[in-house]
Amino acid sequence: NTPQHRARFDLSDTLSCADELVQAGWSKCWSKRENRPYWFNRFTNQSMWEMPVLGQHDVIVSIEIGIPVTPTTPTVPISPITPRAKPWNSTTGTEDKPGQPASALYRPTIIYWDLDIQTNAVIRERAPANHLPPHPEIELQRAQLTTKLRQHYQELCYQREGIEPPRESFNRWLLERKVLDKGPDPLLPSDCDPIISRSMFREVMNDIPIRLSRIKYKEEARKLLFKYAEAAKKMIDSRNATPDSRKVVKWNAEDTMNWLRRDHSASKEDYMDRLEHLRKQCGPHVTAVAKDSVEGICTKIYHISVEYVRRIRQAHQTLLKDCNITDPEAAEVQDRLVYCYPVRLALPSPPQPRVELHFENDIACLRYKGEMVKVNRGYFAKLELLYRYSCIDDPRFEKFLSRIWCLIKRYQVMFGAGVNEGMGLQGALPVPVFEVLNKQFGVSFECFASPLNSYFKQFCSAFPDTDGFFGSRGPFLNFSPASGSFEANPPFCEELMDAMVTHFEELLEKSSEPLSFIIFVPEWRDPLTPALNRMETSAFRRHQMSMPAFEHEYRSGSQHICKKEEMYYKAVHGTAVIFLQNDAGFAKWEPTPERIQELLAAYQVSQRTLGSPVPSSSSSSISAKSIHHFHICS
Repeated sequence: NTPQHRARFDLSDTLSCADELVQAGWSKCWSKRENRPYWFNRFTNQSMWEMPVLGQHDVIVSIEIGIPVTPTTPTVPISPITPRAKPWNSTTGTEDKPGQPASALYRPTIIYWDLDIQTNAVIRERAPANHLPPHPEIELQRAQLTTKLRQHYQELCYQREGIEPPRESFNRWLLERKVLDKGPDPLLPSDCDPIISRSMFREVMNDIPIRLSRIKYKEEARKLLFKYAEAAKKMIDSRNATPDSRKVVKWNAEDTMNWLRRDHSASKEDYMDRLEHLRKQCGPHVTAVAKDSVEGICTKIYHISVEYVRRIRQAHQTLLKDCNITDPEAAEVQDRLVYCYPVRLALPSPPQPRVELHFENDIACLRYKGEMVKVNRGYFAKLELLYRYSCIDDPRFEKFLSRIWCLIKRYQVMFGAGVNEGMGLQGALPVPVFEVLNKQFGVSFECFASPLNSYFKQFCSAFPDTDGFFGSRGPFLNFSPASGSFEANPPFCEELMDAMVTHFEELLEKSSEPLSFIIFVPEWRDPLTPALNRMETSAFRRHQMSMPAFEHEYRSGSQHICKKEEMYYKAVHGTAVIFLQNDAGFAKWEPTPERIQELLAAYQVSQRTLGSPVPSSSSSSISAKSIHHFHICS
């Protein structure tokens, strides 16, 4: 079944582009095993069941925009069959026995991805990455230490400020730190300047002196107003405040309590207005006395993280040394443009330990040392396909299960253990929206995704070490395409979104080839976030539209494990859709009224049953200014 033994077919019965296909390296062959024809490319070892379309596949030597593009190093083919490798049997977790027909792959009844779409993203060839290869033993240690760090954060918030950590604040701290971090660990920060996180400081401070919850009823508003006045007075008395601060806070708190005692006919709105006034009067003074304490929380958590990274790194290097794996010589990289390809690691992977796999109905369960991770069987099949398309060092799938275990464990740890925690940070667009983005605007790449929630097989994600085997091109802020059409739906962390806009504008400024970014961000306007403001005033903005709150939907960030009826939820905030394109990108993928109309139609909430909105972090409805950065449903 090697290329030289494959029977070649006469291409005279194909379409008029047959000559171009032959010149691009394609030939039509026959699969004896499947008893049907397929297409094979001699340049890249790529195989496909369907006839390839010129301009859409990695093997085309040049593309219509005029960039000389070179095929990437041959990889495990995106193929129905892989030379020298027998297909993985996802039903039994073993390889097919020689001489027996291949087992049929598990086929999900509903599919939330299209892995047949080829990339149009062009990059300069990159050297293999220096990340240490993943291993379940190290991932288990990282998970335990990250959980311990979360516990430290919870204890510090309670001991120093008497509050629970703001919901999702630790998750957003991880995101915000990674914008700055130059340290070696893929998850935990260890080399950041400044060491005090703006994100963590802002969110903890916003819950002082008490957390402001959503208010539905008049009595709730009355109790919250009383609690705030009481907590502010108590806090200013117990901290090292200036005489003026002490006077202002105590006077406003006592005035509020007197008003509450004498006015029993007030409405909910009266209580909310009074609370907003009290917060404006007391807030600056409360912030001043809490500043050192909250900065201490941020500093302490960061320094503990630095120590944990040192431990993890030391254990990882010891493991590699025991396996006689040392730093390789620097790889030579040609200065050429290629279609984007997954992250490759410079270091070879050490031998992997046994990971057990079994299925419970539609759930795939993977266990290592008693630690179980789970994924819906359909998504397990998706990971299998992504691995087959992207991995080049494991043709016999001997490391497949351990790498899946590491992948799922990493995202599980990043999400956190709370109910629905983290799912909003990994929300995805509905399938019909992706279909229109691809059909009308040539989108073939996601800037912020993961192997678990991606629609395309080419995407950027947070963790190149675990995700590269499954198609990731690495973190987007380290990814520099010269051309292509991209979708960006970032996690809703203000600092990350701001860094994203900076990167977009640098890329658009630098490239004269077609480059387009269609961005989906929360429409936070009270106050207007820096990222949204910069995109709305950008010289590259070609079109903008808004999707109202509760009138559009997203796919759950836990789609790989949630029930089918919980797959979609309504957004609790408006979404701004902004097109940033250079001149060539605008000429090729112009957001015309007809195309925009199709996109709007795809975005309409369907008739399927929607889950409840993802619970936002506890926040007050009195002012969007005080709560906008807590809404993380994406």
